[in-house]
Amino acid sequence: MGDPQDSQQPTRSALASTWPNPPPFFEDFTEEKLEQFRQFVESQPKAGDQSENAPVARIPNIPTDLINLQPPAEPEDGKWRVFGDQYTLDDKLPTLEEQGMPKLGAESASQDEQGKEGKHQDRAFELKRLAKSLLLNFLELLGILSIDPAQAEEKANDLRTLFINFHHVLNEYRPHQARESTIALMQEHLDRTRAETAAIRESVDRTKRVIEGLGSIEISERPESAWVMRGKEKEEVKEGGQKRETEVWAAADELIL
Repeated sequence: MGDPQDSQQPTRSALASTWPNPPPFFEDFTEEKLEQFRQFVESQPKAGDQSENAPVARIPNIPTDLINLQPPAEPEDGKWRVFGDQYTLDDKLPTLEEQGMPKLGAESASQDEQGKEGKHQDRAFELKRLAKSLLLNFLELLGILSIDPAQAEEKANDLRTLFINFHHVLNEYRPHQARESTIALMQEHLDRTRAETAAIRESVDRTKRVIEGLGSIEISERPESAWVMRGKEKEEVKEGGQKRETEVWAAADELIL
């Protein structure tokens, strides 16, 4: 009988591959089983706490053929594995020692201390130092490959360690990068708001000046009698025109007759 660990090794390798196959329990998600699971859930008594913050209640005594249809429980230790990689609810950058890699250079402060002491560390200087070490070790690797390629494995491992340390220093700098990016974004938003406010105030001032200019125009006020006399003049002109037209037509009639 084979070792169970040996039988699980292909499965772990398949999950950790670049394009992993779907998990074997996807075949259980058929329309028939989904309907059976829905009916089974509806037949169960409702839990007392139905609030949004309440933990998802697990259904006990679920049939074996429907057990894969129930969502898994939340990890008690806050850790889970996806495609062979382990993740945690507490998104914290693991140290190189926790990853089993040697730390090159000065010890970096913990994340709790990065706000006070970590800011004093010159990460740019450390990145330059690692970059120079990478170039030097790469030249040494080329020299070893030209003489005895069989001895190049150790130097290749040194390059791998340098690259991992370089990448780790960059990841330690991510919080500062995110903070500076947020500051720049907020400053841009503030400048845009100030510019819009200044444009609105300028429009208001210009409108006020136009209104004040219109208010300063003097309109000559005529007495009411003047408007009455003007109306009478129009009526007299109209009556005179009608009278003249009547006289013209009368003279024309006399000539014709």
